[in-house]
Amino acid sequence: MSDPRPGLLERLIDACLANRPIVLVAALLLVLLGASALQRLPLDAFPDTTPVQVTVNTVAPTLGPLEVERQITTPVERVLAGLPKLHEARSVSKFGFSQVTLIFDDELDIYRARQVVTERLGTVELPDGPLGGVFRPTLGPISSGLGEVFHYLVKGEGKSLAELRTVNEYLIRPPLTGVPGVAEVNAWGGEERQLHVVVDPARLLARDLTVDDTVAALRANNLSVGGGVITRGGEATLVQGLALASSAAEVASIVVATRDGVPVLLRDVASVEEGHEVRRGAVTADGEGEAVLGLGFMLTGENSRVVTVRLAERLEELKPTLPAGVTVETVYTRTSLVERVLDTVRRNLLEGALLVVAVLFAFLGDLRAGLIVALAIPLSMLFAFDLMLRFGVAGSLMSLGAIDFGLVVDSSVIMVENAERRLAEELGGRSVREVVRDAAVEVRRPTLFGELIIMVVYLPILTLEGIEGKLFRPMALTVIFALLGSMLLSLTLVPVLASLALRPGRGGGHEKNHLVRLLERAYRPVLAGALARPALVLGGALLAVAGGGLLASRLGSEFVPRLREGALVINTVRLASVSLEESVRYGTRIEQLLRAAFPDEVERVWTRTGTAEVATDPMGLELSDVFITLTPREAWTRARTQDELVKAMSGVVGQLPGMKAIFTQPIEMRVNEMIAGVRADLGIKLFGDDLEVLKAKGQELQRAVEGVQGATDVSAEQVTGLPVLQVVVDRAALARYGFTAREVLEAVELVGGRRVGEVVDGARRFDLA
Repeated sequence: MSDPRPGLLERLIDACLANRPIVLVAALLLVLLGASALQRLPLDAFPDTTPVQVTVNTVAPTLGPLEVERQITTPVERVLAGLPKLHEARSVSKFGFSQVTLIFDDELDIYRARQVVTERLGTVELPDGPLGGVFRPTLGPISSGLGEVFHYLVKGEGKSLAELRTVNEYLIRPPLTGVPGVAEVNAWGGEERQLHVVVDPARLLARDLTVDDTVAALRANNLSVGGGVITRGGEATLVQGLALASSAAEVASIVVATRDGVPVLLRDVASVEEGHEVRRGAVTADGEGEAVLGLGFMLTGENSRVVTVRLAERLEELKPTLPAGVTVETVYTRTSLVERVLDTVRRNLLEGALLVVAVLFAFLGDLRAGLIVALAIPLSMLFAFDLMLRFGVAGSLMSLGAIDFGLVVDSSVIMVENAERRLAEELGGRSVREVVRDAAVEVRRPTLFGELIIMVVYLPILTLEGIEGKLFRPMALTVIFALLGSMLLSLTLVPVLASLALRPGRGGGHEKNHLVRLLERAYRPVLAGALARPALVLGGALLAVAGGGLLASRLGSEFVPRLREGALVINTVRLASVSLEESVRYGTRIEQLLRAAFPDEVERVWTRTGTAEVATDPMGLELSDVFITLTPREAWTRARTQDELVKAMSGVVGQLPGMKAIFTQPIEMRVNEMIAGVRADLGIKLFGDDLEVLKAKGQELQRAVEGVQGATDVSAEQVTGLPVLQVVVDRAALARYGFTAREVLEAVELVGGRRVGEVVDGARRFDLA
């Protein structure tokens, strides 16, 4: 019977049952909105946990690590200290390069953070160096720590590394940079073309010339100027002065000086040769030698799956426009991982839904009742999809994988089962709608409170901050959205469908369900025995709790389950004094060994050594990252799991002398490096002023950690420096010969070269050094 004063929930149920066509139309509208949201919902494998991060890069080609630290890194750190909402600052100083990484609080917008950093950098005073070799600090790309989503290789039969780098720079990179959502397309490896003027000191002395004379001649004879406008006869004409060299022959013909009316040309005192910038990195691939690697970075906040697909499509469009003999191949995309993860999520969701539906049919004992309850699953999910899109929650392993269909259908099960039980009884002259109404009102409070309690459990997760918040908030929001949809459906659509589909006398409740009666017969003696021996039951429960607590104390824990990315990375470390050529040879050898030993497991393998053009990942020449994309696991013959495969590969790579190798995965490596600045699950930082003491204590820490059970790939960070040949100026000798320190240091600088201008070749511009 109806309550004398029906409450809000009763009035809601009454209104829905009185306007059943409107409720059905609203349900259809929910289906359309949810389906549309699902089509537009951003999908990703993993939530982007990157903090608000800004990197400041400074290039100083002629300075060693110690001078870079003293003259560049330290002044930059001091100027940037005290920025608003700055959480952490760390730096790296290497030969010719400085990088300062700033991490801000999450509430600060990335663009605001870059603005305050840029404003503060305008006040930093860096020494130009005695020879003007230091450039101004620049900001890294507007990309997250997980923004590296696309790798492609540029190869060419019979093409030089300089030609491949030029093709990438002028034909491939600009179109890819224009793809929506792309922050940067970086280049790694190859040779950046330069035109080198190699001075002959003997010929300079013979003509009483110096290096300064040569540099001055190059700068004075390789430029262009604007001359304004000349008006003649009512017509304006632009005036432009051109003296830019466009070839080695033109550079060689520049006049350096005149002796007795005879011009001394550059080719008389120097040779002009094709060359390249001092290389700070290289790439090898598939054991076939060097290539050029392109890396696509997405903007912070963009969806990796969408950006990766756009980059792959644009790259396919570019392939027909490349010069003959040049090929470009995609070797790594985040899309493959996203698709694999989403396929796992789809499969698990489908299997879970089918299992829940099968259990519903078995226990409800009525096809119509089971179908009504089963409808709550897809409708609740569509409701959740719509809210996820509106609140900016991407579909990922952490969000969609957290859905529990048992919770979603709980209230609908109770509602339908009670309505079915009521209809199995005598109607007493009432209609089916009235009986369903009374059944829904009877259980409305427990079902509503049950779902509200579950939602309240997830509310504390929404208060998490930092990486934890970015990782787990999508999960909590998705579950809350699904439960909210289930609650609304149980109060509106489910009673309407029950009133339309259920019939008196059908189903009959538990009395006619053979499975439920069988379970009841088995349960009755168990219940009776438990009630007859309360002390024994309570004692057993206490023992179970104590045993569970003991096991829980010995149970391992981790932040998130390790995601199998379908790709591996081997971080290799060699002696700090190793040359680039030796690192390239070593990388090629590793690739050949892996392809020969694991032909069924390794799809592609390539090695990045040193640093890219834009130093998003600053490494020395002794460091290499060997990237391995794996074939589908069904094709593997050397291992059944990824852990077994890593162990087998470690045995193969471990045969190579003079190298340490650490296995990780692309995203996992970036997350670890982003959190602590090291490429490992655990990093221990040791501080002090004495480098020798730090090295000794570091070795002690390494030995201690190696003794921890489960620890693998334990290594101390290499602090052995690159050998340095120092040219110390003798001021007394300078005074005797009439030289200045600058003139001596210029000769030292010329070992690495000095940029003195540009050579223009059509639309391409190359440094003149």
